[in-house]
Amino acid sequence: MTPKLTVFGEVLWDVLPDARLAGGATMNVAAHLQRYGMDVAFISRVGHDELGAGLLAFMAQQGLDTQWVQTGETHLTGIAKANVSDSNEVTYKILHPVAWDYIQFDAAAAGKVAISDFLVYGTLAARDRTSRDTLLRYLAHTGAGNAPVRVFDVNLRPPHYTPEHVLELLGFAQIVKMNEHELREVTGWLTTFENEKQAMAFIVDRFRLQMLVLTCGAEGAMVLTSHGDYHRHGGFAVEVADTIGSGDAFLGAFLYQIATGHALPDSLEFACAAGAFVAGKPGALPPFGEQDVRKFVHAQQAAVH
Repeated sequence: MTPKLTVFGEVLWDVLPDARLAGGATMNVAAHLQRYGMDVAFISRVGHDELGAGLLAFMAQQGLDTQWVQTGETHLTGIAKANVSDSNEVTYKILHPVAWDYIQFDAAAAGKVAISDFLVYGTLAARDRTSRDTLLRYLAHTGAGNAPVRVFDVNLRPPHYTPEHVLELLGFAQIVKMNEHELREVTGWLTTFENEKQAMAFIVDRFRLQMLVLTCGAEGAMVLTSHGDYHRHGGFAVEVADTIGSGDAFLGAFLYQIATGHALPDSLEFACAAGAFVAGKPGALPPFGEQDVRKFVHAQQAAVH
């Protein structure tokens, strides 16, 4: 049976100096999962405007079901101005407030969440009360029985978060993905630590996670489980076009792998490859699929040997 995943969060236009690209971390993750053949529901909101219509058309082209993407009359579709002067550290100026700050609770969507295998959410769409309260209500639907695994992509975008809200969202999570900078910041709100592995162990224990996945840019990624299983992959060398969406590609690939029963080391390798592949191409969603990632891994391994 095809795994079912519900993704909650932002969809927006990334405005670059020479292009306008559909994006938003959660939309990117949903699109990647769709490419791998997963059963994906994406919950978000756009404005009743030309930009919103463009995003709906883009998502439909990606194969995403847009029935859970609301259209609002009172707020504009989301925009983020991307600064790509440093290709390894893209920064964003994210318009606020916009349509996805006002995602309304929907009973039918809550039913979709309840029958999902995974519920994926991030920090950005929880920056304002309406969408945050809606997310918390969906999370409350996942408390018992065969509930979806709750996956939190920390993805901190200053100034659009507070420690209080991030820690609250961590409290619901079972799987967490963050990068090394976010690990230092989040752990620093609570305690001091000597090294990354110690900080990871603290977060896993403090929030009773099933696993914590840490991305380290060009240095690859690592994962630590509640049972103490630790795996690291050193990453893949690639000439970086830009890092827009590479973390989203990583998360989509990792979730696809574990949802379909792959071992953690294999899942980590595949996810690192997907993230590196996207970093080597312009934009967050260059055209590619699973076979492209597999070929990329084989080519990298052949180059080493």
